[in-house]
Amino acid sequence: MVIREAAYFSLFFALAVVLNRASQYYPYPELFKLSLTFAAVAAVYLGYALLSHIATRFVQDSKTRYSLNKAIFILSLLVVIVIGIRIWVQETQSLLISYGILAAGLAIALQDLLRNFVGGLYIIISGMYRVGDRISIGETAGDVMDVGMMNTTLMEIGRWVHGDQPTGRIVTIPNAWVISGVVHNSTKDHSFMWDEIALPLTYESDWKEAVRMVLAILVEETEDLTAQAEREIDRIGEKYYLPKKVVEPSIYATLTDNWILLDIRYVTDVRDRRIMHDRIARRIIEGVRATPGISIASENVEVHGTQTIFLKDDGAGEGT
Repeated sequence: MVIREAAYFSLFFALAVVLNRASQYYPYPELFKLSLTFAAVAAVYLGYALLSHIATRFVQDSKTRYSLNKAIFILSLLVVIVIGIRIWVQETQSLLISYGILAAGLAIALQDLLRNFVGGLYIIISGMYRVGDRISIGETAGDVMDVGMMNTTLMEIGRWVHGDQPTGRIVTIPNAWVISGVVHNSTKDHSFMWDEIALPLTYESDWKEAVRMVLAILVEETEDLTAQAEREIDRIGEKYYLPKKVVEPSIYATLTDNWILLDIRYVTDVRDRRIMHDRIARRIIEGVRATPGISIASENVEVHGTQTIFLKDDGAGEGT
């Protein structure tokens, strides 16, 4: 890493020296401006490399370190552009007129690119999401792998794979989507979410015993997560207006035409939802089988009909 950065700096600096020498022998102002441009690029690149090394060394959190390096790169790029404009354009009036015409043309021809660029700045400045967050925009959901100036890269989840599991596809979405679309961020300010399991019981079942059995399983499986969720909700309440939420496991009963439906609600880690769902479901099945008087209901279809039988007389008994 250090060798590569040193090579880039040496290349920019060498180009600046060579062009400066050439401008002394050939009376072309463009050569001198090129030498100044490469000198500015070399100086800014050196500052960028030093700041990146400082961030890498002193920032321990990987997501914060990545975001900081990305911000340093963007600022360095903007500094190079500003210095380049100052070197190549001398007259202020001409600069304003030229850039006015150029900006109007670019706004029409590159409106999608500009929207993506503005969206990228908005994402980085507002902290709408960062690398590592689990988000969904429109019909696309996944874990953020990279936030670029034009696009955001996700490891896709969902689609044909159930339980918020990765599909294995890497999806690139334009940053302009965040300007006019709705962004769902599951991990911005907390790490938990609510999940539910539907348990249908026959009307002959001891539903009260079923509730006690399931609640015991939920408390045992989610005790640590429930305590963590309470702490995170208290912290979120300091930043947003958030009425107090019930995070303890709960069960709600609904009467249907065919069975008693128990909706089992509990908190789980965002990325472990399917694992927790599977673990609780397995324990409930084992508990139902081990507890007399509890039966899981299922929908049965009875088919009723009539059959018509036709008897054909072949005349075998005639003449006897």
